Amino acid sequence: MSELIRALMRPEAYDPPEAEVTLLETHISWVLLAGAHAYKIKKPVNFGFIDFSSPARRAEACATELRLNRRFNPDLYLACQPIHGPLPQAAFHGDGPVIEQAVKMRRFRQQDLLPAVLQRGGVGAAAIERLADELARVHAAAPVAPAGGPYGTPEAVQRPVLETFEALARCGVPNARLAPLRAWCADRHAALTPRFRARLEGGAVRECHGDLHLGNMVMRQGRIELFDGLEFSAALRWIDVISEIAFLAMDLRQRRAPALAMRLLNRWLEQSGQHEALDLWPWYLTYRALVRAKVAALSGPAGQASADAGVLGYLDLAATPMAAPPRALVLMHGLSGSGKSHLARELAPALGLIRLSSDIERKRLFGLWGVGWSAGGSPGAVPVSTPELYQPDVSRRLFEEVLPRLAAAALAGGCPVLIDATFLRRSHRSRMQAFAERHGVPFAIVACQASEQQLQRRLQQRDRERQQGLPVASDADASLLPAQRRELEPLSEAERRRALLHRQGESIEPLMQALSRRLGLARLPEGPAAAGAAH
Repeated sequence: MSELIRALMRPEAYDPPEAEVTLLETHISWVLLAGAHAYKIKKPVNFGFIDFSSPARRAEACATELRLNRRFNPDLYLACQPIHGPLPQAAFHGDGPVIEQAVKMRRFRQQDLLPAVLQRGGVGAAAIERLADELARVHAAAPVAPAGGPYGTPEAVQRPVLETFEALARCGVPNARLAPLRAWCADRHAALTPRFRARLEGGAVRECHGDLHLGNMVMRQGRIELFDGLEFSAALRWIDVISEIAFLAMDLRQRRAPALAMRLLNRWLEQSGQHEALDLWPWYLTYRALVRAKVAALSGPAGQASADAGVLGYLDLAATPMAAPPRALVLMHGLSGSGKSHLARELAPALGLIRLSSDIERKRLFGLWGVGWSAGGSPGAVPVSTPELYQPDVSRRLFEEVLPRLAAAALAGGCPVLIDATFLRRSHRSRMQAFAERHGVPFAIVACQASEQQLQRRLQQRDRERQQGLPVASDADASLLPAQRRELEPLSEAERRRALLHRQGESIEPLMQALSRRLGLARLPEGPAAAGAAH
């Protein structure tokens, strides 16, 4: 233990004095737990990619850590705290010379770290969706990498992948395990090089958290909060925003919570509008799984990575995108208030579907939904009346251009798609069926029905939510039902053969089972407990 840490373990190093001080340690930091606070101090180390060798570098790293993490969690990250000397009497108070800096944080319980909370079934859909909202907000406001800079280029995207393969080989992972992955990554990188450039030029490479896995998250007061963003490596935090989301989704999948991963992805896409990045999804899932395999290999006994269950599990996950994905296209169908959107929000995570909402994408065309995306994304909000949103030319653009384009991006990323819309017109349904046939994917329709009383009740509830200021994507109210009934073109005999009927109030379980069988989609568990029950 260093002389500095011995001095800071004394009760009188704190004001007021703390009777109990606990030390936690990583390879680059000491963390002192004292009362209601934690003090994180950089170790004087230089690993090449991390250089904390001088007091000035450590002070700069503390300031960077505070700046980065306060974007996500201003309540947890409080200040850069000077440590006063002289060294034998080092303290977080006093009038002696400043000899070191620490990051002062609120203390949290170790049992509230998200891996532990997930294991005991404490991570629900609402918490994951709130986290997705927050990530979309921070990503939209984050600094954008310049197109002529060092970050986000095809070479910058490939470099850490190559370094990870080299590290895994040095740790003893046999070439037989790495060669297929290495070849797949090389092929995909070559194919995706224009897309990496386009993402950089479009403003999608931003200053992110950089280390977004469950071990850097804590549950406080029912909310998931982030900490430990990467202050020591600009290259690892200036990344495509879809790479950041892939990191967390991969970690949730590895921890047997793939449905939560899909909830996260769908909600983040709804808020960010970044659906067209989904063709990059398999690449980034594989990269993130390889990184965690490397971390597991470096943490284990030297030369034994080939037998390490954690390493092998991550390598198996990294190889998942190499297999033919279970692609499909599902259309929702029915009057407003028939429960389509509620049903779609439950079907999508359970069956691994990307949900595209016509209501949301219609509003996004006018900048009226989501976080707003500068530097190549959605325009700012355009003043528009509700009738203008539903003009024929807007609907034509939505159903003939926007939804097919987003669905194609999702299918290119190996993701089955669910489109949540009324699909009252046969021409709209036929166009999407032809789209499915062109892409060679199974096609199904979920026909939603409800009684007049149920329709009215649900639409009235939607009105109340609007009046409360809650975000409601649909503008439909009870006054639109007569016009929708006139517009409704019943399913043809051929369409009925592809349709599954769901009446409002029925259990969703038979519908999920039928869709799973018909489309070859696996049911996904929400967490370890659910995964265990399924077995």
